[in-house]
Amino acid sequence: HVQLVESGGGSVQAGGSLRPSCAASGYKYSSNCMAWFRQAPGKEREGVAALYAGSGSTSYADSVRGRFTSSDDSAKNTVYLHMDNLKPEDTAMYYCAARPWNNSVVSGCLDAGSVAFDYWGQGTQVTVS
Repeated sequence: HVQLVESGGGSVQAGGSLRPSCAASGYKYSSNCMAWFRQAPGKEREGVAALYAGSGSTSYADSVRGRFTSSDDSAKNTVYLHMDNLKPEDTAMYYCAARPWNNSVVSGCLDAGSVAFDYWGQGTQVTVS
């Protein structure tokens, strides 16, 4: 049974930092593209970061590049989204998602959008004021 569980969202002031995490169980996450999506009220779900643990390759949306970093801890089967210099426009529900991936370069993982992802977490709220 595949399960993704996010935690670590919260409320911060602009310029602050958060580090949501996504704990994966029931499958080998290192053979998957692990991505972070976000969705604000009234807006479409947006892919912001992707990581392929098999090679350490990462990819980011233009809106977060330079401020967000994705990392993982294989011993804990957990991926993280390090969010720095947060802005009010980053306010959204953040979701962890996974899809099978076997390309050492992860940059294409988000191209097909959220429909390509098989597994989703329940989401964690990030609010920036």
